[in-house]
Amino acid sequence: MAEAHAVNGTSIWKRSLTMLALSAALAVTGACASANGRRAVPPGTAQPDQFLFDRGKAALENKKWLTAREYFKQVTETYTQSPVRPDAKLGIGDTYIGEGSAESLVLAIAEFQEFLSFYPTHPRADYAQYKLSLAHFRQMRAPQRDQTETRETVKELENFLTRYPNSSYAPEVRNRLREAKDRLSEAEFEVGRFYYRIHWYPGAIDRLTAVMKDDPTFTARDGVYFYLGESLVKVSRQAEALPLYEKLVTEFDSSQYLVEAKKRIDELKNAQANPPAATTAPAKSSNGN
Repeated sequence: MAEAHAVNGTSIWKRSLTMLALSAALAVTGACASANGRRAVPPGTAQPDQFLFDRGKAALENKKWLTAREYFKQVTETYTQSPVRPDAKLGIGDTYIGEGSAESLVLAIAEFQEFLSFYPTHPRADYAQYKLSLAHFRQMRAPQRDQTETRETVKELENFLTRYPNSSYAPEVRNRLREAKDRLSEAEFEVGRFYYRIHWYPGAIDRLTAVMKDDPTFTARDGVYFYLGESLVKVSRQAEALPLYEKLVTEFDSSQYLVEAKKRIDELKNAQANPPAATTAPAKSSNGN
């Protein structure tokens, strides 16, 4: 019996500890919920939506992403007819971009897409499109890796310039578009150069020709000119290679390929000026031997 009491006492003690732990956990959860829940609006505030929006904007400027998001969400969810609701919607997207993680950038894209769907003619629609492009831009990967996000970036930046050519964001968008296109072209160039290095010259020619066609203003096109020219020479298409070397020399004052390109130009022009002498078949003797 004493043993039973001891066992029961131990059980009660364990249950008490469990309840205490649970109570503590609930207290922490409650505190977090309070911290992450609705933000109080002072009684008698004439414009509670504006009050919340201003608090969210201040938190955003201080890079307090979660706090800012809570204020903005309270505006969008509670004051659906508020004139600041569209700006609060944009603010939510900005908090996700501010966080910068892969997951938050995906959420930012969703917010800005939703804004453009709800408010296509809003005065800040260009901002939403710009930030949508930026969220994709920040997910671009190195040239050697998958370029899906780079293609999405190019698409959204081009959409921006089509819809808002006179926007104040247009100059920056053009710069980012050039950078995104360079990333795509660099990825293709790397493949073409790889084909050249393993001596698969037809593959190199196809890939590098495509880069020139798809992106004629590629910033690093000097490398495309050079390796395409080298590949053409390897398959005895010197006449097509010469203009590429000449374009490289004409368009680039500084390039790692400049010295070699000038050397190839001299070689090819000398070969054109001095073609190999034609060989004649030996004459047959009159006796047929």
